[in-house]
Amino acid sequence: MTRQQTARLARFGAAVRRERLGRGLTQEALAEKLGLYPRSLQKIEAGEINVPLTTLERVRAALGCGWDKLLDKP
Repeated sequence: MTRQQTARLARFGAAVRRERLGRGLTQEALAEKLGLYPRSLQKIEAGEINVPLTTLERVRAALGCGWDKLLDKP
């Protein structure tokens, strides 16, 4: 993975964390809504894993926010 890709995953993870906290959700509560293990959500928020598009959509829907809140513009 390139540095740019790694940085983008880190920014996405930070955005997920920001949106989750803004909604008063714990990692466990959001992970349950997503059908993920809490550790998987921890790794997403830390930018440690590449997230499949289907999971991205589930995150966006569970947080009830637009793509612009989660993804940087290319």
